[in-house]
Amino acid sequence: MQKSECHGGTQLRNRKAGSCDQRTSSSIQIKHKTTVQQSNSSSSTSSPETARKLHPRPSDKLNPKTINPFGEQSRAPSAFAAIYSKGGIPCRLVHGSVKHRLQWECPPENLPFDPLLITLAEGLRETKHPYTFVSKEGFRELLLVQGAPEKAVPLLPRLIPVLKAALVHLDDEVFARGLNALVQLSVVVGPSLNDHLKHLLTSLSKRLREKKFKEPITSALQKLEQHGGNGTLIIIKSKIPTYCSICC
Repeated sequence: MQKSECHGGTQLRNRKAGSCDQRTSSSIQIKHKTTVQQSNSSSSTSSPETARKLHPRPSDKLNPKTINPFGEQSRAPSAFAAIYSKGGIPCRLVHGSVKHRLQWECPPENLPFDPLLITLAEGLRETKHPYTFVSKEGFRELLLVQGAPEKAVPLLPRLIPVLKAALVHLDDEVFARGLNALVQLSVVVGPSLNDHLKHLLTSLSKRLREKKFKEPITSALQKLEQHGGNGTLIIIKSKIPTYCSICC
């Protein structure tokens, strides 16, 4: 009888010890899992990508919104990006320590404006580097070549809708590039722009209500009047009655 009780007591103690071992093992597993999760979280936080976001490099300011034109994108590339990636723009971007510049494959004056000038104008709507720089600088430099007026005037019916698309864009930087391009074009083509000007003034009138754009738009309108002649003032006044002529 005593042996039976002793044997039963031994089994009870063994079961309690086993239960205690299971709880201890579970506690160790939970602590190990927590430690691993904390380690992963710490590793993720200290990753180079996270460090770059917390502490941006000086080059990030020089190349805002940089994109690899040859890499895979989350969405289909724009027409300009596709052309640039395939080498369809006869120039390449040269990165400098202070500012960038374009290096043309051949002298720009030897290049046909059709369709290059239109393609560069389409690129003004880009929001990623290097497309933003290549399009605005390429457009500007192409209009500076000898014989630019004779090459640009025939393209005005196709250029104006492209510039209008930039001027109605919601991105402020895109609008600013479109406005600068319009002024650059007016310097080259002069009064020839008057026949198309009314298609662009509506978007300028809307943006004129924004305080940050009032001064640059007014300055642009004055330059359009300066290069367009007397007929330009009448056209501008018909769409923007509050405009004050440079002759006033």
